[in-house]
Amino acid sequence: MLSTYTKLLRLSQGQLNLLEACPRKFQHTYLEQLNTPSNPQQEEKQTLGSRFHLLMQQQEMGLPIQSFLEADAQLQSWMAGFANAAPEILTPFIDNQTFRESEHYRTLQVQNYLLTVIYDLLIADRQQAQILDWKTYPQPPTRSKLEKNWQTRLYMFVLAETSEYSPEQISMTYWFVQSQGQPQSIKFSYDASQHKKTAKRLNQLLSQLSNWLELYQKDELFPQVPEAQKALCNNCQFAVRCARSQRGVRGASRREAHRSQVTEEAIANSLPNLDNIQEIAL
Repeated sequence: MLSTYTKLLRLSQGQLNLLEACPRKFQHTYLEQLNTPSNPQQEEKQTLGSRFHLLMQQQEMGLPIQSFLEADAQLQSWMAGFANAAPEILTPFIDNQTFRESEHYRTLQVQNYLLTVIYDLLIADRQQAQILDWKTYPQPPTRSKLEKNWQTRLYMFVLAETSEYSPEQISMTYWFVQSQGQPQSIKFSYDASQHKKTAKRLNQLLSQLSNWLELYQKDELFPQVPEAQKALCNNCQFAVRCARSQRGVRGASRREAHRSQVTEEAIANSLPNLDNIQEIAL
């Protein structure tokens, strides 16, 4: 385990997804902060997604948004479609018993890690708490894929752990505002059984991370995707570095000979600020 003096490492749902999918890619991305050149088209999509999130936040805060809509036909189209599909969200009936907040921020410590979530919109009253999340990419993933994603699991888990709501009173709804035809929603309910399973898997994954970090400080690399699944590496930007290609095999020994040892403090400071993480496809 990491030393009790170690600074808590902040982890988001995106980092948990990557850690579970490929620990070695987590190492390269977050510990060593190795990045590939930006894709202009992807950057444009992320910028537009960020603008929509900001627009929804301003709408919730009661700030004027008409000038932004008039200046951007795409945002105007998305907002019009969303207003038609879910008018109760944009023009809600508010009473003193209902809590609503956009960009709602919560943290939860588990082991030596500070789990951090940001809800696009949280609506809560005496009976239930609803987490809403906006997605701006065109093709929604399957329901089963969403269910397994750490965003779904972590967001509801943290709310249950940091509030008085029972798991059965919590739900999460994804809104895909750019879906073909009109915006689509996918809603997940929660219960005590799911909560228990998430807690078990989360603790397993974080215990593994602690062990891998300890070994990493002794100059050992995080595990790779198993050989039987290495076809997953074909489109990975780190395939050469991980020796999952011929060039990678030739260069691996040279890289490891020059690899510098990383201290606990360096690891703690290497994880990025959540505020700077753009929305990515699930």
